[in-house]
Amino acid sequence: MSLLELKQFAVSYGGIKAVKGVDLQIERGELVCLIGANGAGKSTLLKALCGLLPVAHGSVLYDGKAITHQPAHLIARCGLALVPEGRGIFGRMSVGENLDMGGYSRTDRAGIKNDLERVFALFPRLAERCKQQAGTLSGGEQQMLAMGRALMSQPRLLLLDEPSMGLAPLMVEKIFTTIRAIAQEGVTILLVEQNAKRALEISQRGYVMESGTIALTDAAEKLLTNAQVRHAYLGE
Repeated sequence: MSLLELKQFAVSYGGIKAVKGVDLQIERGELVCLIGANGAGKSTLLKALCGLLPVAHGSVLYDGKAITHQPAHLIARCGLALVPEGRGIFGRMSVGENLDMGGYSRTDRAGIKNDLERVFALFPRLAERCKQQAGTLSGGEQQMLAMGRALMSQPRLLLLDEPSMGLAPLMVEKIFTTIRAIAQEGVTILLVEQNAKRALEISQRGYVMESGTIALTDAAEKLLTNAQVRHAYLGE
C-alpha cells in the first residue's frame, strides 16, 4: 500500500482550473520530486493536499485512508507537514518559539526534546540563534527554521515547496544535502523545486507537471537523461 495516492486530483479557485485530474503515487520512504514551469500548478497541488485549498474532485488516500476533504489541522495530525514557498516563519517570535510551534499538537515531552536535538544536529545554526528573533535571520537560516519547525511535528510525509528559492549557491547545496539526510532517516518526501537538476539528482522518482496535468513520470535518473526534460527544464 502506498503512503500517498492521488486519483484524478483536481483543484480550482478563482474560476481557474489549476490542477486537472492528477494521478500521483508515493511509496513509504521515497523521495519524489515534482518539477515544472512557474504556474504549472505545483504549489496549488501541495496546498490542496494539506487542506489549505478545496479539492474540486478526485481523491487523496493517505496510508490507505481517504483524507480528501479533511480540514488542514486534522491532515497535519495525520503526519503531513508542509514547508511552504516563502518559508512562512513567525518573524516576531524567536527561533526556539518557532520550533515549539512545530510540536504544538504533541504531548510527549521526551520525544519533543529528542526531536529538538535532532533539528539542532541537522541545523547547528538554529541552536546558535535559538533566542534570536526569527525575522532577523538570513534567507537560508529562515529556510532551515521552516524545515526544522516541520520536522518537530514528526511528519511521515514532508512536503517541501521551493526550498532553494532565493538562496545563495552554498546555501542551496546545504539545503539539498539536508533534504537527502532527512530522507535517509526514513521520512517520505515530496519535493517541489524549480532547480530541476538538483531535485532529480537527489530523488528516486520524478513527476513533470505542465498546465495542471502530469506530462511525464519516471525514475529520476531517466528523467535526467530525457531529451524533453533536458531541453525544457535543465537548460540543455
